[in-house]
Amino acid sequence: MEEMPKTYDPQETEPKILAKWLDGGYYRRSPERRPGAGDCTIVIPPPNVTGKLHMGHALDDSIQDAIVRCARMRGKSTRWIFGTDHAGIATQTKVDKKLKAEGVSRLELGREKFIDACWDWTHEYGGIIQQQIRRMGCSIDFEDERFTMDPEYAHAVRRVFCDWYHDGLIYRGKRIVNWCPSCTTAISDDEAEYKDEHGHLWYLRYPLTEPVDGQEYIVVATTRPETMLGDTGVAVSPKDPEKAAFIGKTVKLPIVDREIPIFSDYHVDAGFGTGFVKVTPAHDPNDYAMGQAHDLPQINIFDEHAVVVDGYGSFSGMTRDECREAVVAWFEEHGLLDHIEEHDHSVMHCYRCDTTLEPWLSEQWFVAVDKLKGPAIEAVTSGKVRFNAERWRQSYLTWMENLKDWCISRQLWWGHRIPVFYCEDCGWEDALMEDTDVCPKCGGHHVHQDENVLDTWFSSQLWTFATQGWPEHPERLEGHHPTTALVTARDIIALWVARMIMSSLYFLDEVPFHDVVIYPTVLAKDGSRMSKSKGNGVDPMDLMDMYGADAMRFNLLSLFTANQDVRFDADFDKDKRFIGSARTEQAKAFITKIWNASRFLLMNMEGYTPGAPCAETPADAWMLSRLAKTVAAVTEGIEHYAFGDVARTVQSFFWNEVCDWYIEVTKTRLNGLGEDGAAERLQAQRNLIFVLDTSLRLMHPLMPFATEAIWDAMPVSWLDIDPETGEGEKAAALMVAEWPEPERFAAYIDDAGEHAFELARAVVTDVRSTRARYRISPKEQLDVTIRATSQEVADAIEGMSDFIRMFARVGQLGITTDEIAEKPAGSIVLTGPDFDAYVIVGDLVDFAAERARIEKTIAKAEKELAGVRKTLANEGFIAKAAPDVVAKKRERAEELEAQLEALAAQLADFA
Repeated sequence: MEEMPKTYDPQETEPKILAKWLDGGYYRRSPERRPGAGDCTIVIPPPNVTGKLHMGHALDDSIQDAIVRCARMRGKSTRWIFGTDHAGIATQTKVDKKLKAEGVSRLELGREKFIDACWDWTHEYGGIIQQQIRRMGCSIDFEDERFTMDPEYAHAVRRVFCDWYHDGLIYRGKRIVNWCPSCTTAISDDEAEYKDEHGHLWYLRYPLTEPVDGQEYIVVATTRPETMLGDTGVAVSPKDPEKAAFIGKTVKLPIVDREIPIFSDYHVDAGFGTGFVKVTPAHDPNDYAMGQAHDLPQINIFDEHAVVVDGYGSFSGMTRDECREAVVAWFEEHGLLDHIEEHDHSVMHCYRCDTTLEPWLSEQWFVAVDKLKGPAIEAVTSGKVRFNAERWRQSYLTWMENLKDWCISRQLWWGHRIPVFYCEDCGWEDALMEDTDVCPKCGGHHVHQDENVLDTWFSSQLWTFATQGWPEHPERLEGHHPTTALVTARDIIALWVARMIMSSLYFLDEVPFHDVVIYPTVLAKDGSRMSKSKGNGVDPMDLMDMYGADAMRFNLLSLFTANQDVRFDADFDKDKRFIGSARTEQAKAFITKIWNASRFLLMNMEGYTPGAPCAETPADAWMLSRLAKTVAAVTEGIEHYAFGDVARTVQSFFWNEVCDWYIEVTKTRLNGLGEDGAAERLQAQRNLIFVLDTSLRLMHPLMPFATEAIWDAMPVSWLDIDPETGEGEKAAALMVAEWPEPERFAAYIDDAGEHAFELARAVVTDVRSTRARYRISPKEQLDVTIRATSQEVADAIEGMSDFIRMFARVGQLGITTDEIAEKPAGSIVLTGPDFDAYVIVGDLVDFAAERARIEKTIAKAEKELAGVRKTLANEGFIAKAAPDVVAKKRERAEELEAQLEALAAQLADFA
């Protein structure tokens, strides 16, 4: 055993503990260490190689590590797979910017050299997030790292594409896609981000080729006047009788002079605009559907950069925004702009570069999802895959029921190139597992591969099984697939979770995981999204540098609740620099408390020898019973992913019960001051080491560094001893020590003993709080009368009378179940559910002066509270003040209300 340093310094201790774990090989894939314990395999949601640890990663990884560490201690075969995603669009964008800064164009460089540059970027930056995750203490098998572009993984991706292609699930078609003019690639529906924008509704006049009932034009309403160049029809609702006369007629499209038909279609909302809707099949998904149904031409007016193509006179070469202004100006100049209205609407943006997406007709590759949807829905409705929290189950099912074919092709160079080959001589086409430059059909050499790459989510959907040897080594999956749990964010339930379920069911005929744990989004203190540009984003590395990894982890895990979003209380200076987090400071204080309490106990272990814990005193019986219930609560909490509850449970137990009470009441025996000093001291040591050891094991998954460091200084406890042989030894590391299973502790549960001690503790607390409230010296003995609500309560308190007298400095202790007609003179009464305590303070308190002091304090607090409430009732203040200022005002109001409630209770003492 090593002697513990006087203070805990995470910056000095954590690197040493990390080195111990890595040198010991404890992170590696472990075999089952306890027969029948089972398996726990988790795959980390692969961060982008361009990425950096953010607060979402930190919470996600803390949850996963807690699951894995607990499973490892329970003797399970554990495997936590780490890897990174090639992140097609994100990486290509980063490399593009780097090359441009160097004066090099991607197009000038060429595809092969550009891909080499992407690999250089990956090798340079791909390891950053791994080092950050190591710093957190995440017990991932870093020796078994995966990357979505590794040869084995790429082989699996190609196998999936080829199998689905030959099974008829992958096809190529010309369809409307969400096109990013900046990234120049298609974006799937799920990758598009909708943003509410203030815009306009332009009402444009389209001349009829022949008047209808004397009317020479119709008026269409549109949010995108620039797309009218590609209109090939006008639609009305079949439920709009006023428009029936126009059906079958035509209009002369202004500017381009194109004659286009008017028809009816159920896609049209008769209440929108004028009821006449312009139809642009190449630039709107609904219009595309109407165009298909009514055989309308599909005219692309934009190129891949959203610039108007040739053939439109002066409009050609204009960007979308320039074209909009020019079209509106043309309509106004020619008397065809009817009017303009304000109109707020939701607009799709690229999730990577924030460019407004363009619905654009292009030839793309798609996955037909009809055969995949049903099994993936059944997997969740049957309970094979469970969502935590339950509400996300319905989000998943709703999305799956409305799922459309998935556009999987991207117009990029970095990524898995689509393995489809074409022969220019005979028209042959096929998806192949191996590249070829010779046509197998005609023997020609004019063969080329498809230029597109696959959507990043296509490759990451295989993450649970392609990382474990599939398809070449399916035997490696045995015992480790399905994986235990997937811990991820809610915004990729559709993008990733659903697709993993579909692909796993198709290729392995089993689900990829049993549980999906959705962690809450970590927001800034004022409830807004964290962002460096806003000056409210927190770098987890800064948190760890300031407080240590354990404090950051424990705070984040304590935030894990059923809430959809949680707020992180970070503070910043006027220059937007992070200066602290009160909750993380509190977490650090808890770790300091654990360290100091452990150090005190270990300094008092002279003469200790291992032995069984024993309830020799009421305090022992209470402590061992509370310990057994805490073991059960923590174990169940981790099994059900209730990490916020687990964090609060261990903190309340260790700080409020172990430190504040059990260690304090056991000090007399620990010092050998009892009648049988040596024997009492030894049993007290054994009990304390047993409680400390069990507590460290329970806290280890949440705060692994400090608990491991304390473990190094611990002696062998009863948990390490075989009760039958009396032999045993301490594990080499806490992270591979045995978990305290609830069954082993069940015998310690003593509800009656626990209740008796809680009653005594409540009496002691009442007396101590009275001393503190009225500033009475601890040396003064106080007489106390207890009126119990039942004989059972009275007997229990009577049995603990010696304890109460000693720890509350009580002189005479009277206990009765009879009604007390008149409050004893000079007494303070404290009421509770089980008893009323009358604490006799006599002349030690000047009742008149105390009443005057309290009344003065109440008046001051009431005045301040009235002012705060008046401010909060001011709508102008609420609208203009910064959110954190408003929050502080509300917090102050709550503080004052609580203070007034406590003061009123004190005043009642003098009634």
